Amino acid sequence: MIKVGDRVKFLNDVGGGVVTGFISKSMVNVEGDDGFEVPYPISQLVNVSAPELNAKGTVPQAAPVVETKMTEPEYIEPEGEVINGKDAPDFYFCFVPKDAKNPLAGEIEVFLINDSNYKILFTYSYLTESDVKTVETGNVKSNSRLKIDSLTQEDLSSLPDFGFQVLYFKDDGNEWFPPVTKRFKVNPVRFYKASTFQPGSYFKRPAMVLKITANPLKDSLDAITEDDFKQLVKEKSAAETPVKVQKKKPSDEVVFDLHINELLDQPEGLSNREILEIQLEKVESEMNNAIRDRVKRIVFIHGVGQGVLKQEVANVLNRKFKKYYYQDASFKEYGYGATMVILRR
Repeated sequence: MIKVGDRVKFLNDVGGGVVTGFISKSMVNVEGDDGFEVPYPISQLVNVSAPELNAKGTVPQAAPVVETKMTEPEYIEPEGEVINGKDAPDFYFCFVPKDAKNPLAGEIEVFLINDSNYKILFTYSYLTESDVKTVETGNVKSNSRLKIDSLTQEDLSSLPDFGFQVLYFKDDGNEWFPPVTKRFKVNPVRFYKASTFQPGSYFKRPAMVLKITANPLKDSLDAITEDDFKQLVKEKSAAETPVKVQKKKPSDEVVFDLHINELLDQPEGLSNREILEIQLEKVESEMNNAIRDRVKRIVFIHGVGQGVLKQEVANVLNRKFKKYYYQDASFKEYGYGATMVILRR
C-alpha cells in the first residue's frame, strides 16, 4: 500500500523519490531528488517509508485487468499553497537545461512559475511577424510551476518570440484584475553561455528566469485616472516656480533650473543616482562658465523636496568653489527652492 508522502524506490529503474499525488488507481506522481515530478506505475514502486507493506521486498503485482468499459481515471487535483506575503502577482518564464554546464547538450525545459497566492489561466504562444502559434494553454495553482515546452539546439536556429496572456484571480476574492500580456524576444546567443543560467530558489538546477509581470510601481502609475493626473499637474505647478534658463539678466545674474526635465528631453529610465550626478555636473560646469564670463551672481533652482539636491549643491560649492559665498536666493522669487552664489561684488 502506498500513500501520498511515502518515500519510494523504482523497482526496475535507478532512483526514487516521494509520492506527491495519485493520477489514477494504478499511477502516482513521484517527485525525484531533482525536484521534478514523473508519473510512475504503483506496481513498479518499492515503499521505503513502510517496507513491511511490501511483499518480500517488492510491491505486490497488480491483478490481471479484465477488459471492461472505459471510465475516466480518478484524478486528484493538487491544492495550491497559500503563503503569507505572496500577494503580488509574480509570474515567471524559465528555461532550465538538463545539463547546466553544457546547456545545449540536451533538452532545455521551459516552465511557467506562479510565485503568488493567485490562481492563473494562461496562453503560451510562439510569435512571428506573420503568425501566432498557440503552444500551451491551461492553469497554474498558487505558488506552483508547470512545464509548458522544451527546446533543443536545433530549435535555436529559428527561435520565435514567446508570448504570454495571463489572467489571475482568487477563488474567494472580490477584486477584478486586468489581463497580463507579455512578449519575450530572447537572443539565441544567450543559450550558448553557461553563465546565462544561474542558481535560484525555483529549481535545484541553474535556470534562466524572466519575469512576466511588470513593475508594480509602474502598474500603479498607469492606473492613475485622468482627474488624478490633472490634480498632480496642478500641485506640481503650484509647488515649483516655472523659471526657465536665462543666460543674461539686466542685473548680470544667470539662473539655472536643475530639475531633470529642464536638463534632459527624455529623462525616463534614469536612476535617482544618475539624475543627481547629471544635476551636480551641471552645477560645476555652469559655475566655471559664470566665473569665466565674469558674471556677478548665479542662481541654481533645486526645489524644496526633501532637501537632498540642495545639500549636494552646497557640498559641490564647499569642495570646489570655496572662495565664493552662497546663500538662499530671493524668497519672493524662489521661496526656499534656490541657492544664489555671489561671484563678485
